Amino acid sequence: MKVAVLGATGLVGRTFVKLIEGHPWFKVEKLVASERSAGKKYGELVEDAPEEFKDYVVVSLTEFLEDLGVDLVFNALPASISKDVEEKLAKEIPVFTNARAHRYDEDVPILVPEVNKEHLKLIKVQKEKRGWKGFIVTNPNCSTAILTVSLAALRSFGIKKVRVATMQAISGAGFSGLSAYAIHDNVIPFISGEEWKIENESRKILGTLKDDKIEFADFDISAIATRVPVIHGHTEAVFVELENPDVEEIRRAFEEFDPLKDLNLPSYEKPIVYTEVPQPRLHRDRGKGLTVTVGRLEEIGEGVKYVVLGHNLVRGAAGGSVLNAELAYRFGYL
Repeated sequence: MKVAVLGATGLVGRTFVKLIEGHPWFKVEKLVASERSAGKKYGELVEDAPEEFKDYVVVSLTEFLEDLGVDLVFNALPASISKDVEEKLAKEIPVFTNARAHRYDEDVPILVPEVNKEHLKLIKVQKEKRGWKGFIVTNPNCSTAILTVSLAALRSFGIKKVRVATMQAISGAGFSGLSAYAIHDNVIPFISGEEWKIENESRKILGTLKDDKIEFADFDISAIATRVPVIHGHTEAVFVELENPDVEEIRRAFEEFDPLKDLNLPSYEKPIVYTEVPQPRLHRDRGKGLTVTVGRLEEIGEGVKYVVLGHNLVRGAAGGSVLNAELAYRFGYL
C-alpha cells in the first residue's frame, strides 16, 4: 500500500520514515513537510535519512492535499493544524495519527493494539456516522502508551486505583521544545496538559466497547509528569491498588503478556520484558523500541508498585501508529 508521512522532517516523522523502510505491506510514496522544506531532497533536510529516501523530493502539505496519490497516511504534524487536515484526508483515505486532535472523539479509537484491539470496531461507526471513505485512528500520548501496556497485563487482578509519576525524555518535547540551558542539571516537574492526557486517555484505552461507544474504565487514576535530562525513553513509577494482589502471579503476568503473537504483524515485538532495574540508556531500544521494560515490582498494601520504561518516539509515537496500521490491515480495515 502506498503511504505518505506528514511532518516527515520532525522527530516523530523521521521515526516513521525509518520504521517504514523496507516494510512488507507499506511503501512510502510521499514525504510531506512545511513550505520551506518543499522541493528539497529529504537527504538534504534529514542528515540520517535512510538511503532509500535520501533522493525523495519533499512536497508541501498544500501540494499534497491537492493530489493525494496514496492509500493511507501517517500523521506527525503538530496538533494545532492536524484537526482540519485529518478530517479532510479521512473523507478519502485512512489516517493513522500521532496528534491528539481527535483522540477524545466518541467514534475515534485511541489504539494500543496489545491493549484494546477490539476498539478498531469504531471504524465502522465512524465511517457510517461521518460518511467518510476513510477513517481516523489515533495513538495515545507517549507516556500513556507506555503505561497502558503495563496496566493491560494487570486487568485480571482488578485495577482499582493508579498513581503514576513520569520521568520523561527531552525528545518528547520536540526539536525546539526545551533549551539546553533549561534542562541541563535540572528536573522540571510540569509538562503542560500531560497529566490530564495520561489520566483520561488511559481510562478510554482500558475501557470497554459497548453499543458502539467506549465505556471508560472506572478505576481512579492520578499522574504527575516531569521532564528529565534523558534524550530518549520515558520512565514511570507506578503504584496500583488491586482487588486481588499477588506479586508472584503479577510478575508472571508481566512476563507472559504477549497477546498478538499469533497475528504475524511485521513490526510486532513482545510488548513487555521484565528486568529488575529498568534504565533508558540500556533498555529503551528493546524490541526495536516497541518493547516496554518493567521492573522493581513489589507488593505494597493492597497492591503493587513497579517501574515501567519505553521509547517515547517508537512505542509512544511512530511505532505505535505503524503497529495500529498493521493491525487494521490484518483485520481487513485497509
